Amino acid sequence: MTQTPIIPSAALAGALLFSPVLATQTLAETLVAARTVTARTILAATDVSLVEAQVGGAHRRIEDVVGLETRVTLYAGRPVNVGDVGPPALIERNEIVTLRFRSGALVIETDGRALDRAAAGRGVRVMNLGSRAVVVGRVAGPGIVEVGQ
Repeated sequence: MTQTPIIPSAALAGALLFSPVLATQTLAETLVAARTVTARTILAATDVSLVEAQVGGAHRRIEDVVGLETRVTLYAGRPVNVGDVGPPALIERNEIVTLRFRSGALVIETDGRALDRAAAGRGVRVMNLGSRAVVVGRVAGPGIVEVGQ
């Protein structure tokens, strides 16, 4: 059985794919970076573009990534993979945050220092500034971490 080389697009010319299955398939649209975008940048529609290519694990629609934050540097012409972007961080490392504990009608709040970056709904380690104890909580909003739930 002979294998046919396929070059997915000029933007992805660095990778040759050898597959008899791919030789019979039509190429799908794949999302690539339109310019070099540094890590921790919120993506806009102008930062990405679509090219004809068959790249596994890459995003396929511009609207899927607009408003997300880059986790790594995206280089111009390279595919935007699913793990390369995610929800924007609401808590920055070393930021002073409000630690909130709720139990029924009881609400206790105190100040803490975030030890990590985190997005909404994600876990984050926070040092309670009063006791110096490190606790783990869930990001509830900008500057707010809920603990003990």
